[in-house]
Amino acid sequence: MKPVQPSVSFLRAQSYDHAQLRQSIAALLEPLGGIAAFVKPGDRVLLKPNLLTGGRPGKECVTRPEMVYCVAQMVQDAGGKPFLGDGPAFGSAYGVAKANGYLPLTEALNLPIVEFHGKRYETVSAEFNHLLLSKEAIDADVVINLPKVKSHSQLTLTMGVKNLFGCVPGKMKAWWHMEAGKDRDRFGEMLVETARAIDPDLTILDGIVGHEGNGPSNGEPRRLNLLAASSNVFALDRAMVEILNVDPAVVPTVAASQRLGLCSHVDAIDFPLLQPQELQITDWKLPDHLMPIDFGLPRVMKSTFRHLYIRFIKEPMQAYAGR
Repeated sequence: MKPVQPSVSFLRAQSYDHAQLRQSIAALLEPLGGIAAFVKPGDRVLLKPNLLTGGRPGKECVTRPEMVYCVAQMVQDAGGKPFLGDGPAFGSAYGVAKANGYLPLTEALNLPIVEFHGKRYETVSAEFNHLLLSKEAIDADVVINLPKVKSHSQLTLTMGVKNLFGCVPGKMKAWWHMEAGKDRDRFGEMLVETARAIDPDLTILDGIVGHEGNGPSNGEPRRLNLLAASSNVFALDRAMVEILNVDPAVVPTVAASQRLGLCSHVDAIDFPLLQPQELQITDWKLPDHLMPIDFGLPRVMKSTFRHLYIRFIKEPMQAYAGR
């Protein structure tokens, strides 16, 4: 059987205003069959944004809540049952969502926010079968991946594939950083295998305002005025590095997807709307320097205990005090 040519839809978009954004997302998805091509009545639909941190509001470190709101509305209109979930490295999905202004929008739609819990799941590669993935993501009928385009101080760029690392429950991420050691290629392959196991049905990338420089949180907002969507997360990431004028070989997730034959050439991708060259950015800022993958054991332990403290002590105390 001839392999299906991956399709990546690009659209210029300048506003997070709900009405304009929903119209933009609908136009973005139209060449892919619209939201109804991915969501059927009764489907439980995981919306997986980038909920990196609650500590830097306004720095565009997370997927904008307006994106989640509009996509959730579209899912509901298609008869689906959306819920929001992520596994932040620090704190809970609820706490990070609250800090970034999500709650008024999630409450308006009665959109549940779920915490991720790990289960052992057989990945495509036996080498990574000891990786714990979120039961909530694996058990969802549909997964809609909602990444933010950002520079990344360890992985050069974070886009669709890296966002799915959020489906590894919080404290497990730090131990995976340590397990990978300083092997950037191995870490990239682990992220690709995670994405293959989660197998998102649709990825919609928030590129209206990105985050450049020393990301994922210490850089600065950068307006790109674009949205991207694809059922193939590897093709979407490959096309985005073309737009940002970044060598795919220096982005471990893209390089790994190429080595594994998941998406090798940009000319093998169909672009039903705008072509990457029509959107090209020549001065996107990458990190000043790349940090090691492993962080070192003391930092891994500190990260783990910080996660446990925020998740099980600090946030419950704040919730109790607010009653």
